Amino acid sequence: RSHLEIIKEAIAGGVTIVQLREKDLDSGEFYREALQIGEHLRSCGCPLIINDRVDIALAVKADGVHIGQSDLPLPVVRGMLGPGKIIGVSVFTPEEAREAEAGGADYLGLSPIFMTATKPELVCQIGFEGIAPIRNATKLPLVGIGSMNEANAFEAVRCGLDGVAVVSAICSRPDARAAAGRIRAEVDRAKALIRK
Repeated sequence: RSHLEIIKEAIAGGVTIVQLREKDLDSGEFYREALQIGEHLRSCGCPLIINDRVDIALAVKADGVHIGQSDLPLPVVRGMLGPGKIIGVSVFTPEEAREAEAGGADYLGLSPIFMTATKPELVCQIGFEGIAPIRNATKLPLVGIGSMNEANAFEAVRCGLDGVAVVSAICSRPDARAAAGRIRAEVDRAKALIRK
């Protein structure tokens, strides 16, 4: 299946935002893929976030970018994108969260909640116990990154996340729509419990 086919299924299952992360494609291929996916997402009202590549985000008129601690500095990215675009920042500590919020981030990606094969360069994890200190450090929406799936999404949101970012928990399943639906149900179940 193509990325676009999986994305269509995932949105039908309840995914609310798509981040395109391509570490191995050259710029031309990445641009063409992002352009095609962006056109579809605009037609269904789902935001497109580009991982790391501000140039690609600008070229395809994406809704925003997600940057890590070693990418371009947040103020530089904001200057390039302008005030109307979404900027997410990966953080690991309360200090990084406070700094990103002060710098104008729109949301934070806590990375990694658990070790993940999609980010082999990471050597430590936040875990459930590390969510609350970051939650207490910021008012920004928090999204958990790193081995998130239907088995741990409920507890992660109950601990303070607003949502979860997933790759293999949807993309590696034979039915992406059903996989997305199960994860969405766990997130919604946790949010309903918190509201009580």
